[in-house]
Amino acid sequence: MCTAITYYTKDHYFGRNLDLEFSYHEEIVVAPRNFSFNFRKCATIDEHYAIIGTAFVVDGYPLYYDAANEKGLGMAGLNFPDNADYKEEAFGADNVSPFEFIPWVLSQCASVKEARKLLARINLVDIDFSSKLKLSPLHWMIADSTEAIVVESVEDGLKIYDNPVGVMTNNPTFDKQLFNLNNYMNISNKPATNSFAKDLKLDAYSRGMGAIGLPGDLSSASRFVKAAFTRMNSISGSSEEESVSQFFHILGSVEQQRGCVDLGGDKYEITIYSSCYNLDRGIYYYKTYDNSQITAVDMHKIDLEGDSLTTYPTIKEQQIKYEN
Repeated sequence: MCTAITYYTKDHYFGRNLDLEFSYHEEIVVAPRNFSFNFRKCATIDEHYAIIGTAFVVDGYPLYYDAANEKGLGMAGLNFPDNADYKEEAFGADNVSPFEFIPWVLSQCASVKEARKLLARINLVDIDFSSKLKLSPLHWMIADSTEAIVVESVEDGLKIYDNPVGVMTNNPTFDKQLFNLNNYMNISNKPATNSFAKDLKLDAYSRGMGAIGLPGDLSSASRFVKAAFTRMNSISGSSEEESVSQFFHILGSVEQQRGCVDLGGDKYEITIYSSCYNLDRGIYYYKTYDNSQITAVDMHKIDLEGDSLTTYPTIKEQQIKYEN
């Protein structure tokens, strides 16, 4: 399972935790403006916005997990089991397979507003990448500097939701996740006050008691509530270092540690990596499970007029700075 968020200070940030029990040897991948994106049912796009993100590159094709383009539009695909429903090819629609969905949007759209227009024609079709790489059940969060939306292809069609909390996890569907926040309207970042009974003396014996009842388990519904509370009450300085640090602290509030989600057979779901895109500057930051140091890749330090992918292996070994 996974968590995606937005966060805004002086600049605008977007990213996610990837929570899984295995890795596909993902890399940081930059697709320059002249890299050809070949689509199964749509015309090839040879010229487009440059894209940076985390991807598994197969036969020269970047299968993006999450990415952002040079215009400041970000997009992430998260697991959506038992709810995702992909369709047969439809006449008159843009028939795009889910594995192509991120480059289809980010190559053409500079904003969420433009993405909405593209989505009006989209049909997410049930076409696997290959016989060995089947489609994953996904839904997507798309965000820019002003707004975020969630896109879900379910049994009764394509749903597009405004995302006022800037957070997405997994199941249930996004409308139900938002409704569930009503159950936590009493949660506060302020000191606890006694509303239990006016004639009963109760003491606030600890800081943070205003948030008693805030979920702390690792289910997707609970992570949605916890991440939304943390993100919407989070305060950061406006510098790049402070903003990026705070972004990772927000994601850290719902990260998964090895052993806490036991899948059986010595398999455990963990936060394989956490990503943070500065949507204004085109800088991608990340941490991995065993490397808590923040690593950065600046897309604008790469030749964006090229036609070949530039890849950087993720640094997974812990980087420790010794002071003596």
